[in-house]
Amino acid sequence: MTRTWLKSPLAILAEGAGGGVVVEDGVIAELVATRRSPSAPVDSVFDASQHVLLPGFINTHQHFWQNLTRAHPRGINRALGAWIAGLYPVWQHVDADMHAVAAELAMTELMLSGCTTVADHHYLFPPALKGAVDTEFDIAERLGLRLVVARGGMDLGAADGKSTPASMVERDDDILSDMERVLNAHHQTHHGATRQVALAPTAAAIVSDRLMREAAALAERHDCRLHTHLGEAADEVPWCQETYGYGLVDWLAERNWLGQRTWLAHGIHFTADEAHRLGRHGVGICHCPTSNALLASGRCKTREIEAAGSPLGLGSDGGASAGAANMLEEIRHAIMVSRLTYGDAAGTTHLDALRWATEGSARCLGRTDIGCIAVGFCADFALFRMDEMRLSGAHDPIAAIALVGASRADRVMIGGKWTVVDGAPVGMDVGALIARHSREARRLAEIAG
Repeated sequence: MTRTWLKSPLAILAEGAGGGVVVEDGVIAELVATRRSPSAPVDSVFDASQHVLLPGFINTHQHFWQNLTRAHPRGINRALGAWIAGLYPVWQHVDADMHAVAAELAMTELMLSGCTTVADHHYLFPPALKGAVDTEFDIAERLGLRLVVARGGMDLGAADGKSTPASMVERDDDILSDMERVLNAHHQTHHGATRQVALAPTAAAIVSDRLMREAAALAERHDCRLHTHLGEAADEVPWCQETYGYGLVDWLAERNWLGQRTWLAHGIHFTADEAHRLGRHGVGICHCPTSNALLASGRCKTREIEAAGSPLGLGSDGGASAGAANMLEEIRHAIMVSRLTYGDAAGTTHLDALRWATEGSARCLGRTDIGCIAVGFCADFALFRMDEMRLSGAHDPIAAIALVGASRADRVMIGGKWTVVDGAPVGMDVGALIARHSREARRLAEIAG
């Protein structure tokens, strides 16, 4: 066993830990009070006196492959429906090489923003991407990132009156079979899990009732989470009422999804009564403020959702909608969007947004071992320096990280191991990664026409 003392941080988001934290075998072993020393000898000391020490951020909704279509002409300046219609014909051409470099770039970009755990909602499974889930786990292991792959899928397409390209549609039996395969191959349930699988039929209008119900049963058997887009677009509400004769939360309930295993992406267009009902059943909501704003989708009712009892986390969504995969931006934008929504600056603080990005996101994923600086939790930290121009003169370092916004983390630790040092991912040629990604993005544009 090795014991490392992250000593005397400039500021730390934890009570009674002004003297830092002791990490032992990837877990927080001790919180050290100000001007005190650890209770037992340590093997190494990291001087954190120039760093703000925060829990590692947890991103509960991403689409890795979408960064291949950032600022793509078919998606620029379009609202959600037109944006999807414009980019589906491009995404159907993503192949294994494109996907692999997109996933690596997205994970690296997130880690540089202080993210230590990410949930990728991958629902793109043309023939070339049948092994996409396995690929993502392999990349995450190499980078040292905790990863949840939400295995998505769409089983309704043109034959069912939908706009989904045929190459992106799978048979429900094939989706369910692969869900079980990746669960058996990758899903971990132990403390400190680095690989987890969630089951994530993509969205209400493009998945069958059978797929939803069978996924719920599969999740129960394998003790995993359930995830889908819901309440992102305003037109989902009348569509659901006209199609089924009831609302969005009833749609969940009828498919056995109204429970603590479920967390939803976006969750914008719920009524107050629906928010209360989601909260009573412990359904989590992932708030994606940047994507919601850029696609003009609406504003998540963060206060009502939390007051009702739902876990509330943050997500950066895909690179084609939010642009950057950056949890620092999501934290800052969550504050701004919430204050605009409620017309109240004091009602959403920097600590609220930081909590959403850490403890709230951990609750969405059903994790009780990450998202907090406390004894027994995984040693996942994001460390920020205050010596960049935009942070100069800041009087409250923790508030400045959220309200002013840092550019990137100076150091990141995941499970007791440094994965980012001096603002750079350990052991990676970032320039080469960017060059490979740019080439694949251009190749996709050429193929898609």
